[in-house]
Amino acid sequence: MSDLSRILDRPVVLVGLMGVGKSTVGRRLARRLGLPFVDSDAEIEGASGFSAAEVFERFGEEDYRDGERRLVARLVDGQVRVISTGGGVFVDPRTRDLLKTQTITVWLDAPVDVLAQRTSRRNTRPLLRTDDPKATLERIAEQERPAYAEAHIHVRSSDGAHRDVVDAIVRALEDYLRGPAPQHQQAQPRAT
Repeated sequence: MSDLSRILDRPVVLVGLMGVGKSTVGRRLARRLGLPFVDSDAEIEGASGFSAAEVFERFGEEDYRDGERRLVARLVDGQVRVISTGGGVFVDPRTRDLLKTQTITVWLDAPVDVLAQRTSRRNTRPLLRTDDPKATLERIAEQERPAYAEAHIHVRSSDGAHRDVVDAIVRALEDYLRGPAPQHQQAQPRAT
């Protein structure tokens, strides 16, 4: 257990657009902090027996988001852990309010070009099954940026090493917890 995990009093939740690396970075952050890790998409898959994309396609976005909201409410039960969320979780106002009051939210942010490259590797994103996935990502990013901007901490990412993003999150968490907590803390990976 790290020194930081000893002073954390609530879950750390990674939010951001699809493809930004919330699951990968979340696993590494949890390992670094010596905390449990939970991926909300994996929890949906485990509960339903379908991939998150299949649940989304079968039941539609509205029902998917409703189920996702209930799941997230269960995941933030007070246990200190790292949670990665699906791309749309923080956009829902009720879920965003819950996360802002019961967790420390970390917005992982990357340029749309990086997200388009990452998400093009697999065809598992229902919202990107369009004629122009990059333009769709740009539209989604524009619409969702104001919601993500409400996160407690903002960490910029790129196509660099995940370790650098984890380091930036740890530094930002330390600054945030040193208090008095600012409304919004920004951090960027250091060049190595």
